Amino acid sequence: MKIGIIGAGKMGTGLAKYWARSGHELMFSFSRDEAKLRSTAASIGVGTRVGTPAEAASFGDVVLLATPYAVAGEALGAAGALEGKVLFSCVNALKPDMSGMAVGTTTSGAEELAKLVPRARFVEALPSFAEILHSQAATVGGAVPTVFYCGDDSDAKGIVAGLLRETSVDPVDAGPLVNARFLEPAMMLLVQLAYPLGMGPIAIKLFKA
Repeated sequence: MKIGIIGAGKMGTGLAKYWARSGHELMFSFSRDEAKLRSTAASIGVGTRVGTPAEAASFGDVVLLATPYAVAGEALGAAGALEGKVLFSCVNALKPDMSGMAVGTTTSGAEELAKLVPRARFVEALPSFAEILHSQAATVGGAVPTVFYCGDDSDAKGIVAGLLRETSVDPVDAGPLVNARFLEPAMMLLVQLAYPLGMGPIAIKLFKA
């Protein structure tokens, strides 16, 4: 599969390392430092490409949006209409200083971003912390983390679930995209526990009776 990646930070590169090992073709985009973008691509593996957001969108069967929320709209504008594309967003609506949510409860970051690309097949999933993705151990405390995903296109959700499994997590369908209103604050709680409260990289595990 070809995956265009918009955003070359720790989350995008953490996911990309798993997908490169699975044999997917990758293209990175959206960086104000072209040399850094090329260095990032080279660190993932031979054959990983770089381009503009529009080129990454055209290249990918799936497009990963992995930018801070504050610039996600700009990134989508640069990518274009994304008509018919599976858009996998791992963007949470955090304020830049991570002190709270930019939006929440009556809408979600995912819903607001989906409005910008109404012809895309938008799926949100908020994977494990980047520190976990870049670590040697895929498990957390000996357990496989649960990662929830939501969206309104069942086929697109199936594709995203498959990509999540390749990152050694247990993907769980959390329903329609409107449920991002609950998913995003839940992940904000993990951020608060991990950093201000000093628990370090942590994850959610869903147990079913």
